[in-house]
Amino acid sequence: MELMEKIWEMARNDNRKIVLPEGNEERTLKAAEKIVANSLAKVILVENEESIKTKAQELGVNLSGIEIIDPDKSDKLEKYVNAFYELRKKKGMTLEKADKIVRDPLYFSTMMVKMEDAEGMVSGAIHTTGDLLRPGLQIIKTAPGTSVVSSVFIMMVPDCEYGEKGMLLFSDCAVNPNPSSEQLASIAITTAETAKWLCNLEPKVAMLSFSTMGSADHELVDKVRKGTELAKQMRPDLLIDGELQLDASIVQKVADQKAPNSEVAGKANILIFPDLQAGNIGYKLVQRFAKAEAVGPICQGFAKPINDLSRGCSVDDIVNVVAVTAVQAQNIQK
Repeated sequence: MELMEKIWEMARNDNRKIVLPEGNEERTLKAAEKIVANSLAKVILVENEESIKTKAQELGVNLSGIEIIDPDKSDKLEKYVNAFYELRKKKGMTLEKADKIVRDPLYFSTMMVKMEDAEGMVSGAIHTTGDLLRPGLQIIKTAPGTSVVSSVFIMMVPDCEYGEKGMLLFSDCAVNPNPSSEQLASIAITTAETAKWLCNLEPKVAMLSFSTMGSADHELVDKVRKGTELAKQMRPDLLIDGELQLDASIVQKVADQKAPNSEVAGKANILIFPDLQAGNIGYKLVQRFAKAEAVGPICQGFAKPINDLSRGCSVDDIVNVVAVTAVQAQNIQK
């Protein structure tokens, strides 16, 4: 069974309530219909109710089984405004400002997750990653023991011998522009945990660089080297190694030559990129040139599941990320 089929099955077996704040956006409406038709989640659309219904009618989208919430008309608006004010009052928030901010569908939806009226959120079809992260960090915040929010793409490359039969996890490709050594260590550990519960993989984590095991000296290499050391200290039970060049990470013949004593080199199924430029370029190269399916970006490190979309996402991309978010919600409850 393919990975997404397994994730769909898990989502169906224990339906979770997922809120979509871009409720009147065309792809989101079509995805919502498909999610409900396939019993992947209980869907809540947030936006002006009339605009959602008008758009759905134009598109021929069936809204049966889909909950619609208009922030301006919600009986929970005052409760959310007061809760948001309490969260942010030390930062200069006033009740007047809070009332204006929480009426924004993205903030309203994030408050729904915070107040446990929804179990996860997916946005990004028309919002940037920064738009999603801002309320996420202000309201949901990071999970206990996690110092940084990051992202992971599950890359599934057809007819590929690398990783786990062509499946690899790439991180961080969407959130942290220039992670520190400490942040790289945290990202590596969080991604390893994601690989275990979501993909059922035994993680083998390669910390990527332009150097392999001291073949080059540079401050950029030092950052990765220190991040590797910290990750090993924090989680000696995980297979994490570096610094490794990409070919040494996934090609056994190259690994035998460049890093013969590494348990990860040549076998890596998780690639941790040294910065956002490398990660973003890397996943898009693989997606386009190798015709890989890229599931994500999946956000890691939040206390509750909220996930981003590419603004170029398809309807199926939204459906898949909602299914992943539902499974994340299940995992948090364990």
